[in-house]
Amino acid sequence: MKVLAIDCAASLCAACVYDAAAGRELGRAVLDLGKGHAEHLMAVIAEALKAGATDYPGLGAIAVSVGPGSFTGLRVGVSTARGLALALKIPAIGVTTLEALAAEAAAAFPGRAVLAALDAGREEIHAALYDKMSVLTYGPAVTKLPEATALAMENLAVLAGTAAVQIAASAGRVSDIGPRTATADIVTYARLAAAKGEGERPKPLYLRGADAKPQAGFILSRQQN
Repeated sequence: MKVLAIDCAASLCAACVYDAAAGRELGRAVLDLGKGHAEHLMAVIAEALKAGATDYPGLGAIAVSVGPGSFTGLRVGVSTARGLALALKIPAIGVTTLEALAAEAAAAFPGRAVLAALDAGREEIHAALYDKMSVLTYGPAVTKLPEATALAMENLAVLAGTAAVQIAASAGRVSDIGPRTATADIVTYARLAAAKGEGERPKPLYLRGADAKPQAGFILSRQQN
């Protein structure tokens, strides 16, 4: 089965084609955009398909990063994955950024618990803890630095994600650190989705409300009938 993976959770607009039976990547395309995923995603997908010598009918599943991450990017990625899956009559499979980062850290430090943690601003951290068998034991949840530090120390966890260095400094000891990025490599999403198989339709994982709020002067009152 060939899997098309899509990731718009952070600054990257990424896609790859993965051969699940052979366990290898066939082709990819990645743009570091910051913003503007909606305008570029379909072209990135087309480039990845071309690089993988694959077309849409040759796909068996769509993998997509569901967050936590950029509100707009997640909506773009998930809606595109679901639309393609519906049109092609194949499953769409969601993978969180935290589990993907944890998987990469676990591969680098096998047999260890992993705390995947993303700096969410407002002195908040989006975190998930996986045991040495990569089973989720905490989160995904919004937490603070002291709580995240305690989780890491209690479980002697490898750290991953954009908050990893911050947590290591708070712990006051040398910590093993995996990827320090806001998202994992695109092929990690494909590999994890292939292992999961079909489940519920993916939806964005929002751990808190959007930062942008409508201005009070532009909120329309409801008409009474």
